[in-house]
Amino acid sequence: MPVPDTEIDVQGVQLTIFILIFALVTVLGFAASRWRAANLDHLDEWGLGGRSFGAWITWFLIGGDLYTAYTFVAVPALVYGAGALGFFAVPYTIVVYPIVFFVALRLWSVSRARGYVTAADFVEARHGSPALALIIALTGIVATMPYIALQLIGIEAVLKTMGLGTQEFLGTDEWPVIIAFAILAAYTYQAGLRAPALIAFVKDTLIYIVVIAAIIVIPYKLGGFDEIFAAADAKFEASPNPNDGITLADAQILGYSTLAFGSALALFLYPHCVTGLLAARSRDTIKRNMAALPAYSLVLGLLALLGYMAIAAGVKPIVTDGKPDPNTIVPQLFDSQFPAWFAGIAFAAIGIGALVPAAIMSIAAANLFSRNVWKAYVRPQADDLEQARVSKITSLVVKAGAVATILVLDPQFSIDLQLIGGVIILQTLPAIVLGLYSGWFHRSALIAGWVAGMVVGLSMLYTTENPATGKAHFGGSLYRWSDLGFDTDKTIYPGLVAVLVNLAVCIVGTFLFRAVKVPAGVDRTAPEDYRADAVPARPH
Repeated sequence: MPVPDTEIDVQGVQLTIFILIFALVTVLGFAASRWRAANLDHLDEWGLGGRSFGAWITWFLIGGDLYTAYTFVAVPALVYGAGALGFFAVPYTIVVYPIVFFVALRLWSVSRARGYVTAADFVEARHGSPALALIIALTGIVATMPYIALQLIGIEAVLKTMGLGTQEFLGTDEWPVIIAFAILAAYTYQAGLRAPALIAFVKDTLIYIVVIAAIIVIPYKLGGFDEIFAAADAKFEASPNPNDGITLADAQILGYSTLAFGSALALFLYPHCVTGLLAARSRDTIKRNMAALPAYSLVLGLLALLGYMAIAAGVKPIVTDGKPDPNTIVPQLFDSQFPAWFAGIAFAAIGIGALVPAAIMSIAAANLFSRNVWKAYVRPQADDLEQARVSKITSLVVKAGAVATILVLDPQFSIDLQLIGGVIILQTLPAIVLGLYSGWFHRSALIAGWVAGMVVGLSMLYTTENPATGKAHFGGSLYRWSDLGFDTDKTIYPGLVAVLVNLAVCIVGTFLFRAVKVPAGVDRTAPEDYRADAVPARPH
């Protein structure tokens, strides 16, 4: 953890509350192995919770999966720095649920009927292509790794505010984060998906308490929302950047809408989201959750407002290595506006908000490796016991890799990696989502489309500059049309452009491959597998 430039005293009260709640969560994590006792040496039980979670557990699990510590600190930080653009996360988390509703039901049914643990399992059977399944699996793992690393940024922001991590121990100043993730690794290894599912109850309860208190207490102390919005407006009016403000500039509208829509398409393609869906007990469980999960979008909107509250409160980010760290805005706001004991609760909510999704993400990545890499290419004869063992070990490696990412790389670069991850995961949409409705696409065309989408998306991101930070490459999530020679200041989300190119290549390629009679894959699923009354092919 980079040491803040200004010395910050250790906040004893906040730290004590944080440690006590973290200890409670640790106990729950280890106790989860005995919750709904089952054979955790079976991958269905360890990696998918026995596919037995009901409506309430699934609601907390998926909510804890999607709304992470990074969301808690980064969305308000973006609003603090850029204004209205930071609210893009609110519409996309509203739009996503109607889009996912029918797709999730079909994926759950066919996975339940055929015993699939990952989306790559489905792709391999639907399109008859082990190579395509491997591509989908590796894409999911690559897109997930920086996402896990980003959870550390939320914890780091809290630790900086409490004054921890400024002194070395065992040769590193990152020891608090390493200890937290070591404990996380231990109880996830033991209890599998049951651990984050149980802890999610505590995490979400704390977040709701903190958000409700913040939305009532902080505006009251700052003179009301009129004063808050007036302070934000005054800040952005004085800014030399023409694209920040409490309302969107004309040039931002296309970029904002495509970013929100593209992010909505990408969200449930992430392996950890698929894992949360496949752990549900029934289709009715998923239906109820798709109707109830938008409640989190309300919380997200309130969280985003914390960025404006920080402006009105005069909060300044902690400076690290000569650079302001915007991710410390929310912890700094809580520290300045709440008594020490409640600030400790808020810090614990952010910290636990990092552990829950990190656990689910590591499990999802581990399932992909054990099923679609290890079993498919290394040990085809691997039984359930061996697959579960490989997943457990891989989950440890994934967490260690996430910690190493933060230790070795500039955290800002980790944020860039997550930006790339969104564009990358979108390229799995044709094979997974369209595959749920049709087996028409040729497997070779799907691979060609994936390659085309990756080239276009990553090329656009690479050439995106950010003059404000001096970055010449991977400088933001919006691509300027002017870089293509158009006389306009409008922008667009590269991921959406890339997936449209991907789809076009898939369609044209399918016609061409069929015309020259290139053998297509054999579909091993059946129409009845996608129905509500699909019967499991084997016990779970």
